[in-house]
Amino acid sequence: MDNRFFEKPILNSPYEYPSKDWELDDEGQPTQRIVEHRRIAKFITPIPKPKKRKGSTAQQLKIIFDEVKGLSTQEQLYDPAPIINELRRDVDQWRSLSYKNDWRVTPETARLLQHWRHYRFNNLRPFFCQVEAVETVIWLTEVAPKVGKIGKGFPFFKNNKQLACLLSK
Repeated sequence: MDNRFFEKPILNSPYEYPSKDWELDDEGQPTQRIVEHRRIAKFITPIPKPKKRKGSTAQQLKIIFDEVKGLSTQEQLYDPAPIINELRRDVDQWRSLSYKNDWRVTPETARLLQHWRHYRFNNLRPFFCQVEAVETVIWLTEVAPKVGKIGKGFPFFKNNKQLACLLSK
């Protein structure tokens, strides 16, 4: 069977916003179709399906991968993906603002954002994921506190010191 996913797994440039991706089914397996949007954040652990055993009706227990040490249990699974997707959506909307006075950032930050977004780099240039990570930190620390109800959805960063402490770990 032809498996285009494994022939060309990477569809986007590392320097641009991811605009298409391979569609995955509910089990995290590629469907061989390309979708024209960024895949939502979802934690998928690629574990091959067990071979069927004749006469066995027992179901395999779900494995809990607890990267957050102790928050997830068999009864309740901790899933930060909805928060990540909401944050991505808000940062994307903010990033699409073309007029820098609407960015709600300090003048220094505005100059830095303009540099990353418009400077013609010759050699080494930042990957989109690197710029997005910094834009997310900027949005959480400078923009979210000023945007009212939207920004209050992310109250876990009360100030820059708290964020810097978290990032240094």
